[in-house]
Amino acid sequence: MTQEMYLTYYCYPGCEPLKNIMRLPENEAFALAEKLWKEHPDTTAFYRFGDFENYYPRRLRTDALLYERFCALGGQPEDTHPLSFVLDESDYLYHWFSEGKPVRIPLDSIREEIISFTPGDSMSTLDHEGDITLLTLPMLKAEAKKHGGIMGYLQHVRKQYHYMEVQVWGNVCLPEGEAK
Repeated sequence: MTQEMYLTYYCYPGCEPLKNIMRLPENEAFALAEKLWKEHPDTTAFYRFGDFENYYPRRLRTDALLYERFCALGGQPEDTHPLSFVLDESDYLYHWFSEGKPVRIPLDSIREEIISFTPGDSMSTLDHEGDITLLTLPMLKAEAKKHGGIMGYLQHVRKQYHYMEVQVWGNVCLPEGEAK
């Protein structure tokens, strides 16, 4: 990909970026979900926490399927629950997270063996048979080539989905100059 690409992490104002509630022990995850839901009942970003009893097992199942697929494709995840980004950016998610400050990280700063991509939201695109489209970085580059470059491929993806989700299967540091 000749053009420099970024991963964007959207975070609700006042929340700590580059975290995943699923990486917490179950009891802590439920407690945090309840706290965030009660503090922000009208916030789109936390609506799923209002029904965490149903969301939590669905997210566990999705992450397990993503993990399994990623490993089968040669990925080497460092964690069983990824951090979720979008490739490039998404106005949809910017507004979904109440216009909190996005964190942008250059794609080429993430090691290939810990990154995967799904067209659209990974939980929403999971089909009834438990299948999901997951791409590794080489697979993404091949798709981009078919569409005249990465921006052409993203235009193709955005015809059906709001964004290209990115899973980073390890920890990521805030870019220099970014405050928590």
